[in-house]
Amino acid sequence: MTTSTGRLLWLPLAALLGTAPAWPSDAVELPVRKPGLWEMKMDGGAQLPTVTMQHCTDETIDKQMSTAFSPMSKEVCAKNEIRKTATGYSTDADCSAGGMSTKTHADITGDFNSAYTVKVTSHQDGGPTEVPRDATMMLQAKWLGACKPGQKPGDVVMPGGFKMNIKDIEKLKALMPK
Repeated sequence: MTTSTGRLLWLPLAALLGTAPAWPSDAVELPVRKPGLWEMKMDGGAQLPTVTMQHCTDETIDKQMSTAFSPMSKEVCAKNEIRKTATGYSTDADCSAGGMSTKTHADITGDFNSAYTVKVTSHQDGGPTEVPRDATMMLQAKWLGACKPGQKPGDVVMPGGFKMNIKDIEKLKALMPK
């Protein structure tokens, strides 16, 4: 997998992971998604191609995602907040890794039973020059029903048939931009 392909695959996955509850423990938490197969369409606007992936999940996986990624967030994010709003949720994060710092804001609307939308705006300093400094992305997620035969909770199918299980953190780390 090339570095640019890895970055393109990481973007929608990062948005997915961005739906996990934030730290610290007294912070507002997002609801757990309805168990089953979710289709997530990530539209990066003119800067990035639209990417569609599917994620088989259940309550345990959504909660494990929160536990697994919260320590990593604490290591790289000075700020990671979720607030309840009149229309859903709002998040803000300031994170740094690998000589790159990113400020991200997201607005989440809809429900976690049938469909939800996440609009993400971000600004990056440092890092590779081919990565846009300012970006707006839209994630549209919809529940499709039960997971497909042979799928288990945590399975993510990305473009080109690339399949992984969200619990495999080592594979996730390999997809992160360096």
